[in-house]
Amino acid sequence: MDSSALEKLKYYCAYQERSHKEVRTKLLSLEVYGYALEEIIACLIEENYLNEERYAAAIVRGKFKYKQWGRNKILQALKLQGVSSYCITQGMQEIEEAEYVKTIQQLSEKKLATLSKEKNKFTKMNKLKNYLLQKGFEFEYISDVMKSM
Repeated sequence: MDSSALEKLKYYCAYQERSHKEVRTKLLSLEVYGYALEEIIACLIEENYLNEERYAAAIVRGKFKYKQWGRNKILQALKLQGVSSYCITQGMQEIEEAEYVKTIQQLSEKKLATLSKEKNKFTKMNKLKNYLLQKGFEFEYISDVMKSM
């Protein structure tokens, strides 16, 4: 096993949470292949530098809290990183229902304020719906928010 590559990857994983896919890509860029690659990944998992469940939870918290993404968009981001279904489910539990609904309402109010010049109510609501869908929120939540406006 290449100890310099292992040390680089320990630093890489300690800096922020990483997915298995990111670590594998980093190892390939360091020209570590085959058995040595798998051995380093196993070592990182064993020493708890690499933890897919922890990664999923961190991504869910960050994307929801700071970028205000909905569950659908977060789910797609995690699937792109090759995170397992179990870890995605565990990570999604980081989002509290009341906070989720509150976030949708706040985003709706902000977006409606920017659409104040729009005269046609149908067009305004359609733009709001498209904005919230693009942010990754589920249609059921969007329709509930739109009914209350």
